Amino acid sequence: MPVQPTLVIMAAGMGSRFGGAKQMTPVTERGEALLDFSVYDALRAGFGKIVVVIKKEIERDFEEAVGARLRRQTGITYVYQELDDLPGGRKPPEGREKPWGTGQAVLAARHAVDTPFAVINADDYYGRNAFIAMSRFLSASPEGYAMVGYRLGNTLSEHGSVARGICGIKDGFLQTLTERTQIVKTADGAAYTEDGKTWVSLPVNVIVSMQLFGFLPDVFRYLEEGFETFLSDNPGTLKDEFYLPKRVGELVSGGQVTLRVLESEDSWFGVTYREDLPSVLQAIGRLRQNGVYPPSLW
Repeated sequence: MPVQPTLVIMAAGMGSRFGGAKQMTPVTERGEALLDFSVYDALRAGFGKIVVVIKKEIERDFEEAVGARLRRQTGITYVYQELDDLPGGRKPPEGREKPWGTGQAVLAARHAVDTPFAVINADDYYGRNAFIAMSRFLSASPEGYAMVGYRLGNTLSEHGSVARGICGIKDGFLQTLTERTQIVKTADGAAYTEDGKTWVSLPVNVIVSMQLFGFLPDVFRYLEEGFETFLSDNPGTLKDEFYLPKRVGELVSGGQVTLRVLESEDSWFGVTYREDLPSVLQAIGRLRQNGVYPPSLW
């Protein structure tokens, strides 16, 4: 009998560009967050256990705003992304105030996950088809990893830059994954910058990662090794982060793992900026009007 995959939700970010804890922001009149829709879709696609990565200091607020509601539907385990959760007995440099990024966030779930699992952001809407495709992959005794890829043009914000992993694909498998942290929508497509001055055009149909990855539990070993290297290469850093897509790209290009790309034509939406919220509310409303979701999820 196939093992039910686990869903790991990264919800520890504090939303500096949004100006608040966007993972708890209501997007319906009933108080449901985007996270509710992801869990709703995941459970119906065949996922079992839900693991939520949060910061310890927001646990009470998160439980009151989201967790208690979800707990009535399925089992939820909290794990904590902490500044001092470092390999090799290391200690964070003096003056470092925030945890170490999405790679460390997934690594924080290492003691709570022992099945194939998917990773998502709490503040993104991925679409039902993404969870169905990922659940089928993870339930079929996979020998490698997977990700759901989206067209760049379907993932841009009208209100500022976004970070996306640009994918190089061959025969359905990822070959390269290049993290671009400042991509903006332009009059004729999209462009990115590394220095804030020089802009490079990007095709809107290129496939990008929205951090919906599917992993086997052995990824935790790879993440810990990568995290140790990152800390050794960036001693004393106060702001640099250990990015999950970058580590995945290293594993793929180094031949340590294979990763199947499950392409989606759905449109992503999320609350990167507070100005994104009205369009998100409208998008959720249209999905309900079209019968994709009931008036009340739970």
